[in-house]
Amino acid sequence: MPDQSLSSWKNTLIDYVRSGEPDLTNRQMALLMLVYLDPGPHTVRGLARALNVSKPVVTRALNRLGTLGYLRRQRDDTDKRNIFVARTAEGADFLAEFGHFLAGDNISQPAARRANA
Repeated sequence: MPDQSLSSWKNTLIDYVRSGEPDLTNRQMALLMLVYLDPGPHTVRGLARALNVSKPVVTRALNRLGTLGYLRRQRDDTDKRNIFVARTAEGADFLAEFGHFLAGDNISQPAARRANA
């Protein structure tokens, strides 16, 4: 068993939970990372295919991520039936912050509190 990797992941999760940042599910985090790290455009259908889940599952995750301001839906101007999933500045900030947790940086307070300080 890769004890070092698991221990590192455990520490990352503990730091993240202690930070007060929004608590995302693995599905929501995977969806967020797909949109930010893979080239787009991204659609609900394409994201569902990439995660091997149904479109309603992706829609529920998008609802939560949209409420947090991390992703937004954008109608295709050329085909109104298509909805693209777009990045936001808030989502980019969140992932940058999460990257600090992965790197093991000691972050004393969440980005939202630091920004308001």
